[in-house]
Amino acid sequence: MMDDTRRSAEEVLADLDRIGGSIAVIGSMNADYTVTTHRLPGPGETVNGGPLQILPGGKSANQASAAARIGAKVQLFGAVGSDANADFLLDKLADAGVDVSQVLTVPGPSGTTVITVDDEGENTIVYSPGSNGKVDVDYAMKSRQALTSASVLGLCLESPIETVTATARMARQAGMTVLLNDSPFRSPLPAELIEYSDIILLNEHEMAQLLGIAEPEDGDWIGTDWDSIYGTMRGYGFNKAIVTLGGEGSMVMEDGEVHRIHAVKVDALDTTGCGDAFMGTILAGLSSGLTLVDSAQLASYVSAYAATGYGAQASYGSSAQIRERFA
Repeated sequence: MMDDTRRSAEEVLADLDRIGGSIAVIGSMNADYTVTTHRLPGPGETVNGGPLQILPGGKSANQASAAARIGAKVQLFGAVGSDANADFLLDKLADAGVDVSQVLTVPGPSGTTVITVDDEGENTIVYSPGSNGKVDVDYAMKSRQALTSASVLGLCLESPIETVTATARMARQAGMTVLLNDSPFRSPLPAELIEYSDIILLNEHEMAQLLGIAEPEDGDWIGTDWDSIYGTMRGYGFNKAIVTLGGEGSMVMEDGEVHRIHAVKVDALDTTGCGDAFMGTILAGLSSGLTLVDSAQLASYVSAYAATGYGAQASYGSSAQIRERFA
């Protein structure tokens, strides 16, 4: 049976005072080339856009930045290129409080994305890996001591899958909690990666594709049989999962129960990076002793705050800013 989980804003935001745990994130850093348009173009169509903005991004960097801004101790592992974007990306992460001392510099371009954002805050994203593709297993193994000094590991799939899998194994062997974000979406996932990941986080469309289940014809995910979905998820190999539902909030599955987490309503300007802000907050909560449900409730506020600004890392708030916005 689904539990409709609610706490007051005051109770949820009080958890910001508890954030301070240690997190390792391995993966991607990108320069986001972002243009706003009245509407997203269709295939073969050209539309007029606003001024080009170059903003710091990359799923792993975003997640690390979001967690650090609300008070977690975060170390990021990855690689930047030999271009002008490298210092830009590292400086922005350092400003957010992320430890980037283990980041490699490799020849060639840094990772980049090309993003279009419409008037409703929806976006399209094209990703070019650049230096992110050079975050190999050997680098992860050489970083073992620093990486396993944290209590929680955050993974996404903008790095080579071999590196992601090897790092998950290393972290599990060290007793860390491993949170996997199946994004950019990949299916099927390697069996070893499933084995060494404690929790998976993905959106409703990714979840449907991963598990091979049909999406509701009326789009009503809240009214879906979540107990059945949870059973399928456990059969796939994950006993704990978070499924984000955009403006409908999220679902947390753990310990045989499904919990509905309500969305925090805001007037969205740009949803770029909101999922990463959610993921970063889950990492921060788990590393600081919060439950998965309480972490997801806090993540609803942190990601909602991000939707009120433009860009990914550029839109993330500190604990004080988030508390002031929603108190």
